[in-house]
Amino acid sequence: MVDIQTLSLEEIRMLLETEGEHIQPLLQAMDEDHRKGVQKVAAVYRKRREKRRKEEARLKGMLCYEEKLYAKGYRYIAGIDEAGRGPVAGPVTVAAVILPIRPLIYGLNDSKKVSHKRREELFDTIMNEAIAVSCINFSEADIDRYDIYHATQRAMYTAVKTLDISPQAVLIDAMPLPDLEIYHESIVGGDAQSQSIAAASIIAKVTRDRIMEEYDRQYPRYGFAEHKGYLTQAHKDAIAQYGPCPIHRKSFEPVKSMVGFSRDTL
Repeated sequence: MVDIQTLSLEEIRMLLETEGEHIQPLLQAMDEDHRKGVQKVAAVYRKRREKRRKEEARLKGMLCYEEKLYAKGYRYIAGIDEAGRGPVAGPVTVAAVILPIRPLIYGLNDSKKVSHKRREELFDTIMNEAIAVSCINFSEADIDRYDIYHATQRAMYTAVKTLDISPQAVLIDAMPLPDLEIYHESIVGGDAQSQSIAAASIIAKVTRDRIMEEYDRQYPRYGFAEHKGYLTQAHKDAIAQYGPCPIHRKSFEPVKSMVGFSRDTL
C-alpha cells in the first residue's frame, strides 16, 4: 500500500475509482490521515458505496419473478406495461421489453416513481441495453371503438407479437392476457416488483409523453404538454371553453356527454 501522505487529494480520488483489494486499507489510511479533506473524501465514498449497495439490493429484489423463470430455463422474458389508460385525450401506449439476463439498470423503477429527467435517461439506457423493445399506440379512435380496457389488452397482444425476438415468457402489469399462448403471469403492481415490467413502464410513459407534447404543438389551447391528457381542472376548463379537439376520447366524460357518444353508432 502506497503511503497516502505522499499523495495529493486528486491522486487519492483516482485510487478510490479503481476497484480492488486496496480499497479497504486505503479507506482506513484515509481515516487516519491528518488532512480533513482526505477524511471527508473517505466519508463521501463510503456513503456513495452504501447507497450503491442498497440500490443493487433493491434491483435484485425486483428480479424475483424473473429468477423463478430463469430457474425453469426461460431466457427471453418480456415485461409489458401501459401508459395512458386514464386520460381523456390521446392514445394508450403499451411497451414490451426483453432485458438481458439479470439486468442491473441503476434507478430503474415504476415510471410513476421516477422524475421526468430520470425517465428520459432510463429510456435511453433501456433502448441501448434491451434485447428487444416493442411499443404500440392505440389511438383515441381505437379506444372509442373497443373501450379502454379492451384497447389496452389488444395493444398488449400486438406488442408481444411485434417484438423482434419471440419471448419465452411474459410478465404483465395487472392486465390478464388469456389468449396469449406462451407462459405469462399478470402481476398487480408489477411495475414496482419486476425489472422487466418497470422497463416497459418507462418506455411506454416516455413514448406517450412525447406524443402528447407533439399534440400540444398541434392543439396549443388544451395544455397537453403539461397534463398529458389527464382531466385536470385546467384541461376541463379548456374543453368547456373550446370544445373537444380531434384527439379527445369521445367515450370519456365530459366529452361523451358533449358529443352524445354511443358505441352502438360506430
